[in-house]
Amino acid sequence: MQIDEFLARIRYFDIQIRKAVNSQMRGTFRSVFKGTGLEFSDLRTYQYGDDVRAIDWNVSSKGHGTFVKVFREEKDQTVFFVVDVSASQQVGPRQRLKLDTTRDVTGVLAMSAIREASHVGMYCFSDQKECYIKPASTMKTGYQLLTSLLALEPQSTRTNIADALLFTLNILKRRSVVILLSDFIDTGYEHNLKALARKHDLVVVHLYDRREVNLPRLGIIPVHDAETGRVSWVNTSSMAFRNQLRESFQTNQRQLERLCRQYNANYLALESQEDFIPRLVDLFRVRKYQ
Repeated sequence: MQIDEFLARIRYFDIQIRKAVNSQMRGTFRSVFKGTGLEFSDLRTYQYGDDVRAIDWNVSSKGHGTFVKVFREEKDQTVFFVVDVSASQQVGPRQRLKLDTTRDVTGVLAMSAIREASHVGMYCFSDQKECYIKPASTMKTGYQLLTSLLALEPQSTRTNIADALLFTLNILKRRSVVILLSDFIDTGYEHNLKALARKHDLVVVHLYDRREVNLPRLGIIPVHDAETGRVSWVNTSSMAFRNQLRESFQTNQRQLERLCRQYNANYLALESQEDFIPRLVDLFRVRKYQ
């Protein structure tokens, strides 16, 4: 895909999402970045419709009325994308790999972030650093992010999510919105994910291909592991094998979603062939009222 074609796709998705946001809820794209870079500004009297979580109970308990806290956004908040580009992302139909969906979702969120937030950066990883763009607040940075994302050819096939999260923890000194996109076909990253969720406003986008859940019945076929290079023969018509595959995916998904919920991170599972626009709008709606 050429960069002009990619940019045109991102603009199209951006327009579709903005239309949906404007028609379904008040506010703007900014809602997806809400929750970070906020500082206390003032108190005001509670009004009908205010979020009860914003009530300052210490002040209200003095008997002079019910008051809510008013916050304002800091001008230098950061939105940082952590993007898995390992070989397991190269799964799916030739015309629509998981990585293609990952690029589209990252691209449309980055385009919004560069308009709505002050600083935007990106870290692409396999089991090593594949690309790092330092957070900045210019349209040039946004264009660099999109072109780098499209042109990137990873040097390694393997995945190390824990190292990518550790890099993010070390590089971001102030609380930021961190958007992590991966298929999470890895282990041993839970501790660093918890640490990242505690320190930052974390959004987890879990990409998967439908064949990772429901494998077609193709008989006994060779399966190539893109990350290790190994080939193994499996019986795709075996009910036991199909159930094991599905249960393994669902167990991993439930554990990841539970971990995110426990540490107040947003979790979104996206099947790479589905229309992701309504799912992103739902994410914005959830974050708007957090």
